[in-house]
Amino acid sequence: MPVAIITGASKGLGRALAEALAARGWDLVLDARGAEALKEATESVSGHGTRVEALAGDVTDAGHRAELVAAARALGGVDLLVSNASALGAEPLVRLAELPLEGLRRALEVNVVAALGLVREALPLLRRSPAGTVVAVSSDAAAEAYGTWGGYGASKAALDQLVAVLGVEEPGLRVWAVDPGDMATELYAAAVPDDDDPRPAPAAVVPAFLRLLDERPASGRYAAPALLEER
Repeated sequence: MPVAIITGASKGLGRALAEALAARGWDLVLDARGAEALKEATESVSGHGTRVEALAGDVTDAGHRAELVAAARALGGVDLLVSNASALGAEPLVRLAELPLEGLRRALEVNVVAALGLVREALPLLRRSPAGTVVAVSSDAAAEAYGTWGGYGASKAALDQLVAVLGVEEPGLRVWAVDPGDMATELYAAAVPDDDDPRPAPAAVVPAFLRLLDERPASGRYAAPALLEER
């Protein structure tokens, strides 16, 4: 069975992806900071009958990243690495003039440095896979100038650039930055708590990610809404 590592998998898009991949027969290594939420998600995902290893921890911890890859190795390797864990930098979001520098450092550490660290840890196993794939969950804030989204958007723009370069340097892999579009997630609610406009559930976006896995287009940046419209 193919094996995937998914960070930030206890809720939102990470959990929805885990459910979808488990339903397709994937074995999974799941990560999240909250142990209780991760345990509940794991029990649900395990209902599909595949092997699921859950490791609570912080992706900024090099030891934790090594544990995630070791768990995947024990399951047979790494075919897919999904960097979904994210930090906003401030909750709720604030203008750049008010953004705590420690918050910006945290966003860069989680969204960029830890993502690259996990890729580096998993790279030998990804290279051995016949379909090694890296997916970095991006944002339209990486490409558009939205007030209060500057710190988070800068971190996601940096992540997009890392993905672009990795795709050039690792032609044997597929490396995608994927903007999922608007979703009803706890992350968005924390970012903009006063915005109660209706948004799609994360599960509604998952078919775009599955399409990428099925069709395996060239490495690059993709927008989930566009992929869904083309179906």
